[in-house]
Amino acid sequence: MPVEIQTALRDRGLLRTNGPHAPATVRRRLTSWSILSRWRGVKGAFSEPSLKSALRLAVRAAGRPRQRKNAKAVTGDILTALIATCGSDHLNDIRDRAVLLTAFASGGRRRSEIANLRVTDLVDEDPVRARPDDETSPLLPCLRLNLGRTKTTDADQEAYVLMIGRPVLALTQWLKVAKINDGPVFRRIDHWGHVDRRPLSAQSINLILKARCKKAGLDPVKFSAHGLRSGYLTEAANRRVPLLEAMQQSMHKSVNQAASYYNEGDRKSGRAARLVI
Repeated sequence: MPVEIQTALRDRGLLRTNGPHAPATVRRRLTSWSILSRWRGVKGAFSEPSLKSALRLAVRAAGRPRQRKNAKAVTGDILTALIATCGSDHLNDIRDRAVLLTAFASGGRRRSEIANLRVTDLVDEDPVRARPDDETSPLLPCLRLNLGRTKTTDADQEAYVLMIGRPVLALTQWLKVAKINDGPVFRRIDHWGHVDRRPLSAQSINLILKARCKKAGLDPVKFSAHGLRSGYLTEAANRRVPLLEAMQQSMHKSVNQAASYYNEGDRKSGRAARLVI
């Protein structure tokens, strides 16, 4: 970057670090510049093979490990601590409990998918057994969540996941208490305790999780809404749920990405690290 441009960006507060920047940051900025150039009718060299080759070489030379989106996964024990902060009958507690349980139990849904959920996306299914191989086990409520278009699916693919048991009860309670019969499932609540017609934003889902972390005595800086997604797969690995079965619920398309959480769980329970103990 030319020195005069770098100086101008720093003076405006648009460039705060000395670099080198993370590869993801460089790619994101190049994409933004490419889009801006096209809008202005300027032909850039953003798609040139030489630039792509230079990026690959720079990433290889940088040696920076790829960072996960969040520092810690929201696994089962952490989820239990968060739910414990939602123990009252206040609307906020009932809503937040439903948000957390729905996001986790439905496969670790992305925050945008939870924010965009509508009542018409919820379909009651026949009750199922708590233990599929035991006909004497209790029946549990089952709910189908139609996801429509997601990050990895199109609207016409009819993507859906199932929720069983406690999360269904929590979601049903929220809809009943908030008197929601149509429109967005999760909504804002004003200072007077009135349920708004407007849905929660994706950022609101993130803020809810961080607020619950703080109430549970956890460091909110270490957690984000994506921790519910990574936490679901981590918990599935810890409970020895088959990878493909967990991926069907989480709807991960990349086996390598999903398997990374399983590999992490296997390392702690495997024999390779126990040769000398």
